[in-house]
Amino acid sequence: MTSDNLQAQELSDRLKLIEEMMVEGRRSTTCWAWSFVLWGVAYYAAIAWASLAHFALAWPIVMVAAAVLTGFISRRVKRHHPATTGGRAISAAWSVMGSALFVLLMSLSLSGRYEAHTFIAIVGGMLAVANGSSAIVLRWKMQMACALAWMGMGVAACFVTETQASMLFLAAIFFCQIVFGIYLMILESRRRSHSGAVHA
Repeated sequence: MTSDNLQAQELSDRLKLIEEMMVEGRRSTTCWAWSFVLWGVAYYAAIAWASLAHFALAWPIVMVAAAVLTGFISRRVKRHHPATTGGRAISAAWSVMGSALFVLLMSLSLSGRYEAHTFIAIVGGMLAVANGSSAIVLRWKMQMACALAWMGMGVAACFVTETQASMLFLAAIFFCQIVFGIYLMILESRRRSHSGAVHA
């Protein structure tokens, strides 16, 4: 084999490895589908509690409860799925986003500077960053669509009425959290049934 052929083969092997890593990253992401649905439901619960009861601490209480539940469930999920470098990178992006979002929104609330347009724009921007980071690492168009939807909703919230911004926020939660989570669950179910058929 010539030097050029060896280099071409090495490049081909590297590209194949990268593709396999992306496929594995997508597979491991589907194992976290429940977290998208959980957080979508948590957002709706916090919105309902804060709106109906006019309780200022509804958001922090629900977010802390969702974080604790996520931590508990994720420990069980991690036992069955070994960590990968890509998985750790994606997990880091989501963890940092969630922590920053919690601290920032709590600070706005406690300082009395909380305002619906600002809240919605910040949440949209932060979720766009986390989804976009995951989508770039995994080269996943569906998650990039969610990132763009969150960013679009965040930007639109700056220019519309509070009622319109709230409706956009509710729609984004539904499509980018709950529907996307269900989509991931379906992919995971298909993958499991396919691998079960292969092993049978």
